[in-house]
Amino acid sequence: MNERIVASFVPLVDCAVLVAARERGFAAQAGVDLELVKEPSWASLRDHLSLGHVDCAHALAPLPVALTLGVGHVQVDCIAPFVLGRGGNAVTVSTQLFDEMYASSPAESLEDPAAAGRALAAVVRARATPLTLGMVFPFSNHNFDLRYWLAAAGVHPDRDVRLVAIPPPLMVESLQAGLVDGFCVGEPWNSLAAMHGLGRIVATQSQLFPRSVEKVLALRASFAERAAVLKRLLQALEAAAKWVDDVSNHAALAALLARPEYLGVPPESIAAALDGHLHLGLGAAKRDVDFMYFHRHAANAPRAADGLWVYAQMVRWGQLAPSAQAQRASAEVFRPDLYRQCLPAAAFAAPAPRPFDRIEFVASDVRTYLGQFDVQTPFADAHSL
Repeated sequence: MNERIVASFVPLVDCAVLVAARERGFAAQAGVDLELVKEPSWASLRDHLSLGHVDCAHALAPLPVALTLGVGHVQVDCIAPFVLGRGGNAVTVSTQLFDEMYASSPAESLEDPAAAGRALAAVVRARATPLTLGMVFPFSNHNFDLRYWLAAAGVHPDRDVRLVAIPPPLMVESLQAGLVDGFCVGEPWNSLAAMHGLGRIVATQSQLFPRSVEKVLALRASFAERAAVLKRLLQALEAAAKWVDDVSNHAALAALLARPEYLGVPPESIAAALDGHLHLGLGAAKRDVDFMYFHRHAANAPRAADGLWVYAQMVRWGQLAPSAQAQRASAEVFRPDLYRQCLPAAAFAAPAPRPFDRIEFVASDVRTYLGQFDVQTPFADAHSL
């Protein structure tokens, strides 16, 4: 009899590995009865994972770190033994804001993220009221990538603009209603805004931080005690990830993800993201084959450095006071040991291209890395949401 495992997900293209594991039979073949639960927001997913309503989750990479540290929520020991996807996020601004950016910097190529940041900074300086920008959750790479990009352009994300948390499925509607001037979110929501003439993509995660971890399989730490079940689950996900990353399967995958119980959006918007054919908006387009991926470049291997990068961003933006204990705990959330035990033949080492600003993250010396930036005083409520 197959082992029942309940996994929650938020409707994004990068839930693809879990969906494929269930719908294409990889989970059943591994002896797992995988049940998927659609969540309306990251806060809801976090709560259901914390309370044990689900066994595991398609989670933002920083989320299990925040839970383990007890920042912004109750403390729950979590682990991430498998990476579900890398890349896939983008920064999209309204067409009106893009026109202002272009007018402020007509000589710049706004397809370059550094140039787009400078153009946005010029608009911010000229405006009488601050822009409002959406991100999906305080403990997310969307928040950290957006903040990093703004700060690199000379825009302070807590003083010069207003950042608000909005669930991914509501981003496009919020832009259309004029509630936000732009956002950082995962696919397909950037592509949909561009395809509907509402926004223009000005930076992608693959440009800002190439091959960075985006979504992980998050579990409460006690799940590791179910070693045989965990092994079967990771084997199913590894097989599904390989299928998902095969270009010849993308049409079938897009049709599958487009179903109402998953994303409920046109399959062409999903297929574009999977293939890296990005409709930037306002007639512009580009090809980025590594915009998002699920298996190649040793995508599924978790690394302690992933947790340490999250820790560094949390410290930089005042969500957490620096401490050796928190740094160690952040690194230990990502479990390469479990990955290797369950998938001994899987690829592990992968190249790490340099970030857009050429500032290397050195996991062995986080203090020196942070010394290159202004570090905020920890917020009293740590962005509780």
